Amino acid sequence: MQLIVAVDNNWAIGNGNKLLVRIPEDQKFFRNTTMGHVVVLGRKTLDEFPNGMPLKGRKNIILSTNPDYKAGDAVVVHSKEELFEELKQYDSNDIFVIGGESIYKMLYKYCDTAHVTKINYSYQADKYFPDLDKEDNWKMTADSDEQTYFDIEYYFQKYENENPIPMI
Repeated sequence: MQLIVAVDNNWAIGNGNKLLVRIPEDQKFFRNTTMGHVVVLGRKTLDEFPNGMPLKGRKNIILSTNPDYKAGDAVVVHSKEELFEELKQYDSNDIFVIGGESIYKMLYKYCDTAHVTKINYSYQADKYFPDLDKEDNWKMTADSDEQTYFDIEYYFQKYENENPIPMI
């Protein structure tokens, strides 16, 4: 299982249930990386998508504690156990965890690869991703040259988990 995330210098990912910043090349990277694959996300993350609808061209699996929640053609699960049962039918390399904070924190240790867009700025934030630089099992294995969007500097980085937890 993989994950994809954009973080600032403090590993922040959002503020007020919104992304910190929208960078067109990062959005293109996200789209190209996840297209045709399975994406796992929480209900609050889905609410931030255009019209609150699942992403086109991907199998969307939404984690929500609301037993009546429906989201277009997405599969809705209600617990980590139900999610893992659903994910058994897919190749692990085809699964991308895409947020938000609670979903990342629940699942990142099960992932073997993290695609991180690291934004060289510290934003006002209330949602964070675990700092992979401080995690013993995670090692950065790729780092792009500096990218810029107006005055924002950012990097496309890849981290690999040397010892992911197997899904039960």
